Amino acid sequence: MSDPAIDALAESAANRGLKLVRSRVRTPGKRRFGKVGLTDASGKPVVGMDAKGPTAKPEEVEDYLRNLGAGDWGASLDVRVKKRARRATRPPKSKAATKQAGAAPKAAPKPLPVPKLAIRTAKPSDSAALVDLIALLDHKTSEAGVRKRIAALSRAKLAPLVATLDKHVVALCGLDAMAAIHRDQPVGRINILVVAKSARGRGIGRKLVDAAEDALRRHGCGIVEVTSNDRLAEAHAFYRHMGFERTSIRFCKTL
Repeated sequence: MSDPAIDALAESAANRGLKLVRSRVRTPGKRRFGKVGLTDASGKPVVGMDAKGPTAKPEEVEDYLRNLGAGDWGASLDVRVKKRARRATRPPKSKAATKQAGAAPKAAPKPLPVPKLAIRTAKPSDSAALVDLIALLDHKTSEAGVRKRIAALSRAKLAPLVATLDKHVVALCGLDAMAAIHRDQPVGRINILVVAKSARGRGIGRKLVDAAEDALRRHGCGIVEVTSNDRLAEAHAFYRHMGFERTSIRFCKTL
């Protein structure tokens, strides 16, 4: 790929909260010449990296970025987005020219109101909206089941958090806390985080994580951990951006 193509690849990575690392080898024919790789914002390898540097072809990294799945809720990550180039427009006519043409000047359009964002604990009446959000992560559940679990979690002071835009529920963050024999304080957990497709790109995921950390801290938790499906690579980059570190591997078995 040419240098402009590499620059475009670097921008594509930045738009996903990642960093493109280029090989320092400048001699054609040498092993790492022209190789690239990806790291997260803290420098941790994501793809195409080993201890000595980049190992992937630009085309491989390009395919990886293309297949990240822009529909994932991780797209709510606050990252730099390339601005669209404005189309060339004709200079506006003067008032005198407008009068001569016999046309009255058009009034400027009123700006659309910005939806009001709020974060609160979930209520049983939110169950229908929450079923739709949960389905975005391929989990099937019922409104009755969600209402029942909201009530139980509220009694335990671990009610899920929801984000609303103009009072419409658009995001969900589930909380949990458990006592562990090897820890002095309970372990907090974010067990689900999902933002509606229509509400992504507003930083709602970040605000929900901040609110979840505050809630778990008040609950007495000493640490907070996150569970996330292996296929949600962009979500993993989001959590690293929020200061989380990968410390273990989760195993699961159906009973």
